[in-house]
Amino acid sequence: MSVGSRNLTVLGEFKPFGLVAEAFDGKPPDGVPDRYDYFLFDPEIARDRDDSVSENDFSEPSPDGDGDHEIFIRGNRMMWSSGSRVHKRYTLPSPILKACWCHMDAITEALLCILQIDSLTIYYNASGEVACIPLPHAITSIWPLPFGLLLQKESDENRSPYFQVSSSSTLANVRNLTRPIRGYGSNPPNLLNSLEHVVRMDIPSHLILKHPLEEPQAIFVEERGKLNPMKDFDERVIWTSDVMPLVVSYHKGKMQHSVWLVGMVNSNCQTARKTSMDSVASAIVPSRQFSFRRIWQGKCSQLVASKVFLATDGDGVPIICFLHIEQKGLVFVTLHVDEKNNEVLFDYKPHISWSIQAIDAAPVIVTRPRVKVGPLSFMDIIVLASENNLFLYSGKQCLCRYKLPCGPGKGPILHSTSPSNFANKCDGLKIVGLADAIEGRINVIANNGQIFRCALRRNPFSSLASECIMAMAEGLHSSFYSHFVVLLWGDCDSDYLSNADSPVDSEWESLSHTIMKICEKYGSFLPEHHSTMPNSTSWEFLTNSRYHKNYCKQSSISGISLTSLDSGRLQYCSPPTLDERERSFYSQLLTETLDSLHALYENLKLNELRKRDLGLLAVLLCQIAASIGEVSYMDHYIRDFPTLLLEVKPCHSTSSLRTPPCLFRWLERCLQLGCHATNMNDLPPLVHSDGTLVVSWSRKIVCFYSLLLGAKRTGRMLSTGVLCNISKGSAHTPEELTVLAMVSERFGLQQLDLLPVGVSLPLRHALDKCRESPPTDWPASAYVLVGREDLALACLGRTSRPKDHEHQNCGNLTSISTPYMLHLLPVTVPSSISDITRLDNASKLDADNNDWSTEDGMEHIFNSSTQLRFGHDLRLNEVKRLLSSARPVAVQTPVNPSASDQDLQQLQLWHLAQRTTALPLGRGAFTLATTYTLFTEGLEVPRLVLAGRLPSQQNATVNLDPNTRNMVELRSWPEFHNGVAAGLRLAPFQGKMSRTWISYNKPEEPNVTHAGLLLALGMHGHLRVLTITDVYQYLSQEHDITTVGILLGMAASHRGTMNPAISKMLYLHIPSRHPSSFPELELPTLLQSAALMAVGLLYEGSAHPLTMKFLLGEIGRRSGGDNVLEREGYAVGAGSAMGLVALGRGKNAFGLMETLVDRLFQYVGGKEYSSERSLNVAQTLEDPNRTGQIMDGTNVNIDVTAPGATIAIALIFLKTESEVMASRLSIPLTHFDLNYVRPDFIMLRIIARNMIMWNSVYPSGDWIDCQIPAIIKTGVSNLRDEQGDIEDFDVEALVQGYVNIVTGACISIGLKYAGTRNGEAQELLYHYAVYFLSEIKPISVAVTSSLPKGLSKYVDRGTLETCLHLVVLSLSVVMAGSGHLQTFRLLRYLRSRSSADGHISYGIQMAVSLAIGFLFLGAGLRTFSTCNSAIAALLITLYPRLPTGPNDNRCHLQAFRHLYVLATESRWVQTVDVDTGLPVYAPLEVTIKETENYAQTSFCEVTPCILPERTVLKTVQVCGPRYWPQVIQLMPEDKPWWRSGDRNDPFNGGMLYIKRKVGARSYVDDPTGCQSLMSQAMHKICDITNPSSSACSYSSKENHGSFKVDQLVNTFSADPSLIAFAQLCSDYSWNSRCDLDFQEYCSQVLFECVSKDRPALLQVYISLYAIIGSMLVQVMSENFAFHDSLFLYSLKLALAYNDAVINGKLSSSGGSIIQSTFIESLRKRVEEILHCSEGLKGALSNYLLDGKWPQMNGHRSDVIVLTWYLQWYGVPPPHVIKSIVGRIKPKVPGSSSAVPLLRLLLPTTHINTIVEIDKLYGPRNCG
Repeated sequence: MSVGSRNLTVLGEFKPFGLVAEAFDGKPPDGVPDRYDYFLFDPEIARDRDDSVSENDFSEPSPDGDGDHEIFIRGNRMMWSSGSRVHKRYTLPSPILKACWCHMDAITEALLCILQIDSLTIYYNASGEVACIPLPHAITSIWPLPFGLLLQKESDENRSPYFQVSSSSTLANVRNLTRPIRGYGSNPPNLLNSLEHVVRMDIPSHLILKHPLEEPQAIFVEERGKLNPMKDFDERVIWTSDVMPLVVSYHKGKMQHSVWLVGMVNSNCQTARKTSMDSVASAIVPSRQFSFRRIWQGKCSQLVASKVFLATDGDGVPIICFLHIEQKGLVFVTLHVDEKNNEVLFDYKPHISWSIQAIDAAPVIVTRPRVKVGPLSFMDIIVLASENNLFLYSGKQCLCRYKLPCGPGKGPILHSTSPSNFANKCDGLKIVGLADAIEGRINVIANNGQIFRCALRRNPFSSLASECIMAMAEGLHSSFYSHFVVLLWGDCDSDYLSNADSPVDSEWESLSHTIMKICEKYGSFLPEHHSTMPNSTSWEFLTNSRYHKNYCKQSSISGISLTSLDSGRLQYCSPPTLDERERSFYSQLLTETLDSLHALYENLKLNELRKRDLGLLAVLLCQIAASIGEVSYMDHYIRDFPTLLLEVKPCHSTSSLRTPPCLFRWLERCLQLGCHATNMNDLPPLVHSDGTLVVSWSRKIVCFYSLLLGAKRTGRMLSTGVLCNISKGSAHTPEELTVLAMVSERFGLQQLDLLPVGVSLPLRHALDKCRESPPTDWPASAYVLVGREDLALACLGRTSRPKDHEHQNCGNLTSISTPYMLHLLPVTVPSSISDITRLDNASKLDADNNDWSTEDGMEHIFNSSTQLRFGHDLRLNEVKRLLSSARPVAVQTPVNPSASDQDLQQLQLWHLAQRTTALPLGRGAFTLATTYTLFTEGLEVPRLVLAGRLPSQQNATVNLDPNTRNMVELRSWPEFHNGVAAGLRLAPFQGKMSRTWISYNKPEEPNVTHAGLLLALGMHGHLRVLTITDVYQYLSQEHDITTVGILLGMAASHRGTMNPAISKMLYLHIPSRHPSSFPELELPTLLQSAALMAVGLLYEGSAHPLTMKFLLGEIGRRSGGDNVLEREGYAVGAGSAMGLVALGRGKNAFGLMETLVDRLFQYVGGKEYSSERSLNVAQTLEDPNRTGQIMDGTNVNIDVTAPGATIAIALIFLKTESEVMASRLSIPLTHFDLNYVRPDFIMLRIIARNMIMWNSVYPSGDWIDCQIPAIIKTGVSNLRDEQGDIEDFDVEALVQGYVNIVTGACISIGLKYAGTRNGEAQELLYHYAVYFLSEIKPISVAVTSSLPKGLSKYVDRGTLETCLHLVVLSLSVVMAGSGHLQTFRLLRYLRSRSSADGHISYGIQMAVSLAIGFLFLGAGLRTFSTCNSAIAALLITLYPRLPTGPNDNRCHLQAFRHLYVLATESRWVQTVDVDTGLPVYAPLEVTIKETENYAQTSFCEVTPCILPERTVLKTVQVCGPRYWPQVIQLMPEDKPWWRSGDRNDPFNGGMLYIKRKVGARSYVDDPTGCQSLMSQAMHKICDITNPSSSACSYSSKENHGSFKVDQLVNTFSADPSLIAFAQLCSDYSWNSRCDLDFQEYCSQVLFECVSKDRPALLQVYISLYAIIGSMLVQVMSENFAFHDSLFLYSLKLALAYNDAVINGKLSSSGGSIIQSTFIESLRKRVEEILHCSEGLKGALSNYLLDGKWPQMNGHRSDVIVLTWYLQWYGVPPPHVIKSIVGRIKPKVPGSSSAVPLLRLLLPTTHINTIVEIDKLYGPRNCG
């Protein structure tokens, strides 16, 4: 057999790039071994298994060096490179023994597995994660399998590997580096616990690792129905497959090779357990066991095969190849897949083996690129038979011979080879070896040691040639395709296979020439005597039988002499004489070739950009059809391309005429009758094939039409016989199911634009129907497909993994979008935190103030979110001014001050300093979580400036006199608050804060500012990264305030965890918990109070019994040492901590709760204990032998214990609705009781009662009146009476009780409605705030007359000021984050009041500062929650005892004022226009569930806004006419709001993406909606299209104010296609054109697309108009632009779509997406054009009667118009008409019409044409 010879395409001289990279790196470090290794692999290996390549891309990877990736290994270092770029570098602790790629079970991505001496390291390619698995015993090698990694163990005899085999697995190309011979006397110290028993000889020798986090499993051997552990260490694995569960091993002792099938353990097999150790080993084997089953063994050689690889034969059957170098032979073992086994899914059975001479071989992908047989790619074999004899085999068939060229190839050179001297290098070279085969590329080793990278096949630049080869590979029988490959590769004239520089046209001509040679062998006619000669003998009967013909097709190929195939020209009517055997073979070959290429032809008809390729293919198909006499096919192609009549001569038809499949006809019938009534013969057979790539385009369209028209699904199979993938998501309508199919098939808007307009209309209809309200569980790509990018980005925010899948998701969205929309993805949204825009006036300071810092900690507060929300006024500027403490304050003094004026300055400056020191508390709340910091930069803390400036003296600076004021005490705690404020502005991170960054900000000497920063970081949860060693370093500084910050911060970061290490640290700072032997420590009370509160935070909600007992004892603990003054603050801390530990648990906490509650009420001093003031409770709680204490006697000091115990009761029974507990907190009902209970204790009891009876709190004046006892209410109401009975009781006690009860009730309302912005609560609290203010100082605001007047006569002003500011604080808590203007005005007024009279203390200023911060909490982006934990934190923050000075911690530790941070939530939501990426206003309809106080309610909010709590929130819907609706359904849950970065956050961290409807403007540009009315604006377009107005508008260039269409469209739409088209319509050259009708049409189309928000229809309208216009021009002028009639199919499908909508075949709730009147006008216009041709009637008669086409040398218009007529009216071929007429002619009387019967038999033919057929074949013309 002679074969053709071809030159290798030399890509260049090969050198591992790792060596090149090492040369660039310089001299390697000492100790690096000289030995190196490498392997090449296809980059597709490293991709996820779920990532599918687009099926429309039939190109191969570029056959250059950049197409292959390389792993280079030297010592313990490894380098992954691609081309000339290093991708990754790896450095491991020990030398690398082996490396391979592997896929493991349940992991989609490929894993890079690296074997070392004592460990296995696995690298995740996508995420970068590393898994290091310690190995208990020596592993000699690792091998990839389809579902895991095979581990070969080393025996106890310390056998070293005695052979090395490179795997030819398509995944691995693994290399096993020679390891030194060494023994393992002891196991490594870090052994796997589960494998400790694997130390004896009776354990398995092979293991499988299925997952990096699982344990390796033992391998069993299946023999005679029994399972035994595989213990044969001599059975050494030499090859595995990553796509098939196959393993090849070699047994040195038996000198035989074995092929094993790896599978799950058969349930019928019994595990043999003979020994006790076997039982133990079997006991630990999991239920999913793997076994080896030997399917082939052979003694081919005494030595191990030097190379083993997997390939396929000509039929696609897998074959295992064994290369034996010593015998110079290549042995093949064929494996047949047996799918009939019921016990396993598949089985491999060796069928046959053969061998050929070879000294080297490798698998390559050459003849059938990208064709797969199941999971296995179709692989050929390149064989080096002898020196310089390189052959390409496909199975047994030798295709061609390769040789080195005389000159270099035109491909790229990999490295240093120069093309100029390449010819000299190749002279005399011989090929001696092959290596590194990747697809169609291989390394050729020359006899001089040089290695050249060569390509065996250059991918055709002609996509048509490549697709034709693929179509034949997929459509032809394997024997026919093998014959075709022999012709193609054996023909040296095949340019694209021989030369690397052949042009595109020559590639197609070469392929066509090969196919035409087959036609030449067969010819176009059969001799008449062959068809009529009878079978004279029995032998002839047998040779002509069907069985004999089928046998010949499979077995006669190799016997055909290829030398007899000459290359003469084709003669259609006189073929050469062939015997019947070869004629039958070639007939079937050409028939299958015609069917395969026709399927490709129909596929290309659905792509508008493949018209040229379609014409070339039509010529070839018409010639093939002519050669075998398929007249129907010829007629089909001529109708599509009438110019084919110039190239193909007519021929006589055969006896069996087939109707060619037609996709357009199937699509039309599907729209007309539904998918169940279509003719399945109209679909090419390849469309039904599974895994076919070449016609996947048409398969997808058929799938979409099938689903849209009601096809049934059974798995992936549709009732129309095609396979379809459906993406995950709910689908309730056929349109939704179609969209999911388009997403799964990766059919996006870009692909939709490639379809003919008529084909695309039903699919666009489906997208349009799903756009309004798509399901909520769709993937992001589906939302992009239907034009809802807003939902797509919201979906990505919820589901995508931020690191490893961000790029993949963006790529999916890009692939589904149109090219002109790509700039929209991904949308870059200005963050409310990161887009910092500073105000200009922030840096405007006087020249004299340059020494003062301009950083006030609020520079970042002005961003897109805050400007959108508060940008319409200057309230944020005012807040920034009020809370700024970084600049000197203005002190008003005379121009010429005297000595007394200077004293006045100091006094005034002192009072201003009191206010300044309180500002950081409000600033911390105002800037809470509003910015990020760079871990490479330190945190800037604004300065706290207590100086003043004198405006009357040119802003001269004046400082406080340190001689009269203690500056240290004045600044210590304010500086602490300043540090807290600086730390609170940092937003919580999605990941962990860097521990290094915290240490970087640690000062050399401890200071209070850093202490505050630690507390702030702890409340944000950032201190989790600190270790106990770090905490010890802070505590060892012995800085009290720093210790306070670190204790509270660590407890807040570990809140509710009961962390033992943190707990020990906290108890260390509580002396009462020290054992008696512990040395006595003198710890400040404030430090102990902080430790107690930290204990409560650490044990929050745990109800830990011992902790509660201890904290109860601390409430009643007697004072000692110098800590008596801060005793109440200590008790409050203990009580608050106790309440936190049993928060909301009530009496259900534990069994001793009742005893503890009684003790708490003893501390409260309730009425039932009024006669038991002398209770000795300390003896049971404290050690009386403790020294250093001042004994209080045996009495309980209720003045000290009552506040803490009351708070504890309030928190323990929070929201429990326990009336018993509430009643025990009695309110004084008599005058005696009023004198017994302190007024401020009454306030605490009111708050505690209402916290317990949570649901009874209601924001109304009546409810507050109900809180006031009758005696107090009556007494206060009689204040104005001048009767004498008012003197009979203590009026001051009544008024004190009244104001405290009202204040406590207001605080209760504030806590109940915290962060809700409840209107009733706001009005009520504002009313009482104004009332108290009016009692202090008369104001102009009217107050309800029902409230008592003249309170200031009976109560001191300090009490009124405290009550006023507590009410104001409660008001700010309710309106938190809202920036409520009325409340803000009140706060600004309170801040502006003078404190010269001494009543405006530091505590009052602190309350005002906190209230302002709460009102603008987090710059309006955060608010408060009402969960138990939040209420507890707020109650501790709002504790109604305000400090008297900056250093006052007697009653309440000032650090506790910052615990409100734990109660905040970021319930803010901002809408972002997905097209522009800018924040916009949008109305939201918010629905909250029904509660006890109100029914289910819906209300409207305008974004940016704050949403209700998660416990009541049901739905959030984007409403209004300007934006597409979007509904977020929620399930009300008693859970906190989603944190930033939560994957299930439906609001994507506060960013809600919305999409504006075309024709509407944003609320920023058009607040009232007047400009969004299309009726008031679009008439200007019509004015532009008017010729007179156009001339007037564009005649003068000076008229810059003239209206333009593009400006209008740009105002109403962000769609790029509409804007670009509008710009075209506004161009001067456009309006100067003479075709005014087309201009008017374009304007109307533009109006249609803009007004109905369907920009994609612009292309449809213009295309349909252009088709009709071109048809008319061609008929009238005979200047033909269309040389085909394919456009008519598109028009017919458009009509069928319109009819389907009208008839209800497609859902028509909103009607057709295109105007029905326009579609009907197209029908009428086409019919008019067809009937205006004069020669049509005669040409039609000749065609129908004789099948003759008009001559092309005459009027070409006659032929073209005739084809238009035949296509438009669905006229069948003449032989079909004649057959039908012949059938009905006997049944029709002579004078009757045959139209009714013809109509029944020709349902797709127009009635007018049927009438013409009746006239031609009627009785009048037949005679």
